[in-house]
Amino acid sequence: MGNSKIPVQALKSKGANPVVTTIFTADPSAHVWNDGKIYIYASHDIDPARGCDLMDRYHVFSSEDMVNWLDEGEILSSDDVAWGRPEGGFMWAPDCAYKNGKYYFYYPHPSDSNWNDSWKIGVAVSDKPASGFVDHGYIEGLGGFALIDPCVFVDDDNRAYMYYGGGGAVLGGELNEDMMSIKGEMQPFEGIEDFHEAAWVFKRNDMYYLTYADNLHDNNQMRYAISDNPLGPWTYKGIFLETTGCSTTHGSVAAYKGKWYLFYHNQAISGQGNLRSMCIDELEFNEDGTIKTVLQTKEGLAPAGELTAAHTNPDYYAASKAVTAGGAGLKQSDNGAEAVAGLEHAGAYCQFNDIDGAAGGRAAIYIHHAAGERVAKLRLQVNETDYSSINVMPAAGCAHITVQLNAGCRNTITLTGGNGRVHVSGITVIPFHD
Repeated sequence: MGNSKIPVQALKSKGANPVVTTIFTADPSAHVWNDGKIYIYASHDIDPARGCDLMDRYHVFSSEDMVNWLDEGEILSSDDVAWGRPEGGFMWAPDCAYKNGKYYFYYPHPSDSNWNDSWKIGVAVSDKPASGFVDHGYIEGLGGFALIDPCVFVDDDNRAYMYYGGGGAVLGGELNEDMMSIKGEMQPFEGIEDFHEAAWVFKRNDMYYLTYADNLHDNNQMRYAISDNPLGPWTYKGIFLETTGCSTTHGSVAAYKGKWYLFYHNQAISGQGNLRSMCIDELEFNEDGTIKTVLQTKEGLAPAGELTAAHTNPDYYAASKAVTAGGAGLKQSDNGAEAVAGLEHAGAYCQFNDIDGAAGGRAAIYIHHAAGERVAKLRLQVNETDYSSINVMPAAGCAHITVQLNAGCRNTITLTGGNGRVHVSGITVIPFHD
């Protein structure tokens, strides 16, 4: 059993970019719901990457202070999509909308092995913002080449609009009340300069803004246009996010606790354009409503409001309780603290047994560590499920991810090394009690 006297980690008093470091996340879609939290619905670059074809396993992240982010866990994978591409993968940039008591998660996914010509917009539905999503099929009548990057905007009058686009074309249309079908037809937009992909629509002071990624080769910028109608016509206004050092750009905009923010991604952790990481910086406007160029920072944000702890009553499993093999073993530091060392060896691992999963379901795992390299990696396996590689960064001191556990003390968590020097002092496990 665990020991609840050990804290998870100290609350961060200031943010940093990227905001999520344990796994690679991209294409952040941010929303503020009625519970007062801000949520990010992100795509997931699986590590090691072969390319964008392996993107899968959507995660959601939530916060009440814009600095401390909780991984809410995986909400949908290609395995859950009965109508999808047989080979899986290709779970690209998503979005989420709330209407009439339900959360609607929209995602692009091919329906055939010929992926580039068989895109559809899938819809999963839940009565919770970050769990319980069940796939309900796809929006009929939409499909084909480059049908990607759905964005759904619900206006003040509760009318909902869908936008999508790729391959140089962007379209918009109104959704019916079922949020699963289009009222009439999607219409191509005009007045948009150099559109590539990543359409996003938001509203401020009765003005509608359409943001998107342009075609700058291997280093997209973000541009925008404005309108007094959610479906245009649009007036092009310019570039507001310059290149991020990543071969792609994709962003969203949301207001939270009195400030506006841009959510985007870069490749600062990996140095690879297909292993991306989410970032957040403030978005500011001129008096005439035009957007100022975003200042990209490494320091990140100051907290929005009071700092908020994600969890209480954690269970802690010390390194001394782990089974080790493959060159890994327990090491005692000068101050008497014990940690698993030797995980830099190929095949070395530590295994924590008899993990308490309470009633079963989601549980947050915090891996307490000290890393000797800029980025080390551990492979995480929980029971029979492989969660792929997770990043272990010295500055973090704690890698956080949410997984699924069985009910009771029948769970095993295994951390396998072989990719960088890292010491593991223990793990904290906190069931969500959904």
